[in-house]
Amino acid sequence: MKIVVGSDHAGFDLKEECKRFMERELGHEVKDMGVFDKSSADYPQVAHKVARAVAGGEFERGLLVCGTGIGMSMVANRYKGVRASLCHNIYTARLSREHNDANIMTMGGRVIGTGLALEMVRVFLETGFEGGRHQRRIGQFDSTGI
Repeated sequence: MKIVVGSDHAGFDLKEECKRFMERELGHEVKDMGVFDKSSADYPQVAHKVARAVAGGEFERGLLVCGTGIGMSMVANRYKGVRASLCHNIYTARLSREHNDANIMTMGGRVIGTGLALEMVRVFLETGFEGGRHQRRIGQFDSTGI
């Protein structure tokens, strides 16, 4: 699978761990959109790069890591076709795929430990979408609700 990743300075260490895990342990092709060190950085710039790449079909999935994961998910979800899910545990990572067909997972480098994060990444990448009633609901994401 082709995966695109990105982080800000607060998520840099966790992003690096996840990137290595996806490449070495899971055998995926990973493209890093930055940041490349712990210098202060604005997370929206990286989130835009990753979301554009997923929305454009260049990558099947994405991973974004900032301090909490909140800001990254807010930016990424502005792109049509992106379903970024802020995950905090294995359960939310699994259901983001099964029920919401999430194609980007966001998480917080300041709130998630490395061991848990790696297992969340594994589950996010290995879990399929259930379709059915969930597909109908996803079809309503871009409607006005009126």
